[in-house]
This record gives sequence, C-alpha cells and structure tokens, in this order.
Amino acid sequence: MAMKISLSMWSVHTYWYGGKWDVTDFLRFAAGTKAEGVELLSVFWKDRERELPEIDRVLDELGLQVACFCACNNFVSADAAERDAQLREVKEAVDMAVHFGAPVVRVFSGDRPDETMPVDEGMGYVLEGLKAATAYAEEKGKVLCLENHGLFAGRSDQVLAIIREVGSPALLSTFDTGNFLLVGEEPSAAVQELRGRIGHVHVKDFLRTEPGAEGAMNALDGTPYVGRIAGEGDVDLPYIFRELAASGYDGWLTVEFEGLEEPAEGSVKALDYVHEQVELLKRE
Repeated sequence: MAMKISLSMWSVHTYWYGGKWDVTDFLRFAAGTKAEGVELLSVFWKDRERELPEIDRVLDELGLQVACFCACNNFVSADAAERDAQLREVKEAVDMAVHFGAPVVRVFSGDRPDETMPVDEGMGYVLEGLKAATAYAEEKGKVLCLENHGLFAGRSDQVLAIIREVGSPALLSTFDTGNFLLVGEEPSAAVQELRGRIGHVHVKDFLRTEPGAEGAMNALDGTPYVGRIAGEGDVDLPYIFRELAASGYDGWLTVEFEGLEEPAEGSVKALDYVHEQVELLKRE
C-alpha cells in the first residue's frame, strides 16, 4: 500500500485570486497538514521566472514533493493557431513537471466554444492535441493524466476510449472522484471501468442538494450538487480507495476541496479524512 496524499492548490484558489496568497504561502500551509505533497497549476503563475527560484527553495526547505503539475488546456478550437497555443500550454506543463520532479501532468480535453461546433469535429481536435502532447510527454519521461471533465471526457467510457485511441503509455486518467456525478455516472462504477488506467486521483466529494441551494452546480441531467468535505458527500470514497489499492495503484491521492467551508479549514478536514482512510487500508 504505497498511495500518498497531496493537496491541490485549487483547493484554496480563492486566496490566490483574492490576492491573499501566492504559491509559497500555499506551500507553507500544505506543509502544516497531513499532505506529503502538493499539486501545482499553471494558472497560478504571475511571473514564473521570478517566482520559480523561491518556490524551489521553499519546496526544498519544507520537504514537500510535487505530486502533479496541472496544465489548464482546451484543445477544442477551430482556430489552428489557438490549438497550437494550447499544445504549448501542455508542453510547458510537462517541462514544469520535469523541473519539479512531478511524475504526472493533469490535462483536460476541452469544451466547445458554442453548440454550433459538431461533437465529432471537437473530438477530432481533442485527439489531435493529445496525440501531439503525449509524444512530447513520452520524450520527456512524463505521463499525461486526462481528467474526467466536460462534454468530451466527462464519463469513464469516454476517457477510456480517448486513452485507447491515442494509444500511448504516456496517457492515463486523472480520476476525479466527484466529477462523475455531474455526468450521471456513479464514481464506484467508473473506478471499475478505468481499472489499470488511472495515473492520478483527485479526491473530491459532492452531495445532492435542493435546486437553488447555495453553491449548487447542476449535473447534465439538471440534478443539483454542492461541494462537500471528503467523506461528507455522496461519493463512496472508502470503496474507491479499496479498489485502487486492489488494482495496484501506487500514485497520489490529491485532495481537491470545493466545498462551502473556509478553504483552509475544509482542506485540512478533507486531508485528515483521506489520511484516516489510507491508514485503515494499511491495516487491512
């Protein structure tokens, strides 16, 4: 049982967008929790060349590993120049993973600019982008992990089909435990569908709620969900963790808190819960 726990900076993104925290503030916070590593995202750079040496220094000082570096790409564009820019986004994320020693890079498929674009056309752009990106990742010794998110890769069967079509050992799944609910799929079924294809895990929990509730987001079928602290929602996380362990998964469990609580408080509670579950697995 070698799964380790990390915290995604997305869990506290409101602090960054509100000007309260920079990346090093996040790192110092994470070091005081049950997290052994962190997930960093490309969107949180302000001045990468200036920030990077200090981030390196603080990571070393705190003894934190970078579990994953996240690209924030969208390959679905009819504009070839824009698709090239999105490919550069992923390649730069791969370079950052190399720099930080992170094993994997989270990638997205993307979303249509509007409903006039045929789905088949959009999927063509996704496959084109991921094939080029995985070739670069292979060259650099890194693995891209496609998050289940959006129209083209929301369900586990879609993620699996894309992985098979790309046909590269450098493309696996970022298994987001919560996002499956938003496309009407049970996460416990999805973990079986993607067994052996999971390279990274986002631990997220959602709870079905009432229409119009604070923070509610609608699934594709209109069902409203709200983000919760891990273990307090509808996702059967203990089952998923057991299935991951049984399949031989030895990667990171990255907490991505999206609840209504104060982000720092919610993140700590979510990390404590995941740590407790991992410790229980070790004793089984």
